[in-house]
Amino acid sequence: MTHVRVLGTGGTISSRFGSGLQGATASDGAARLVGEAGGGVEVRATDVLRTGSYLLTFADLRVLQRAVAAALADEDCAGVVITHGTDTMEESAFLLDLVHDSPKSVVLTGAQRTADSPAPDGPGNLGDAIVAAASPAMRDCGVLICFAGEVRSARGTRKARTWSLSAFDGGTVVATVRDRRLHSVAVPRRFPPLPAPGERFDRTRVEVVPCFLGAGPGVLAHVVDEGVDAVVLAGTGIGNAGLGFGEQVARATSAGIPVVLSSRVAWGPTVPVYGNGGGVDLVDAGAVASGELNAYQARILTALLVAAETPAGDFGDRFRNYI
Repeated sequence: MTHVRVLGTGGTISSRFGSGLQGATASDGAARLVGEAGGGVEVRATDVLRTGSYLLTFADLRVLQRAVAAALADEDCAGVVITHGTDTMEESAFLLDLVHDSPKSVVLTGAQRTADSPAPDGPGNLGDAIVAAASPAMRDCGVLICFAGEVRSARGTRKARTWSLSAFDGGTVVATVRDRRLHSVAVPRRFPPLPAPGERFDRTRVEVVPCFLGAGPGVLAHVVDEGVDAVVLAGTGIGNAGLGFGEQVARATSAGIPVVLSSRVAWGPTVPVYGNGGGVDLVDAGAVASGELNAYQARILTALLVAAETPAGDFGDRFRNYI
């Protein structure tokens, strides 16, 4: 009999307000979460981590990726569900999707309300995610995020609301789940899998530098001087920064530090159009436009490529192959 493997990592779905604590902390294990989710699918639960997703590191993501790969290698496993905090779910999901090499689906889910809330949303989300992971309709769809009855592709999905139960937007809606019945809608675009991250990934440092009205290039210059592995610029509009940024981008890229130009805007591609410190100048200085990837998913792709020791001269082409 096939089963769905649930891997617990913590997050709000497992958090409670314990006695004497200043705030909620992840406390429930995966087995307890599965017991409250119900459903008719055989489920086997394993704890990988137990923490808030705002505390996760690249090293933690590598531990999670290895646990996912091990679960998928089990012939009796129909799919994998990961319980995860919503804060950085889009980043973990995208990392897993970039290296995903199995036809079986991996579905991340979580909650906006704690496990001890009077009306927790975690059990419903987890039940829906288990249905999605077990469904043959989700094969070859890669890594997905299931939340509030919608199943989305990892690529392009982002947390759009801090408090609402419908936390995520973007990506491709591949299915909906109502009353534990899955209705397939679309198949997401897939890319060839990248190699799984090695130990070098744990130590990779990719900084996101925000751009805003009146911003100067000092922060960018500082992180370059610190010897980061790469930088993502969260530009304004369709990918702009300001005067002085181009010179710092050129200084970084000439030193072998890749710079990716993204946008702080929620939706839409990064397109170099403007000069005088805009996207045209930044790309001319060596920055690589991120296409539809937001700054934080662009950071994940950048980190994977850097950790794989992609030569600086090949970085742009390799990055563009995955956008």
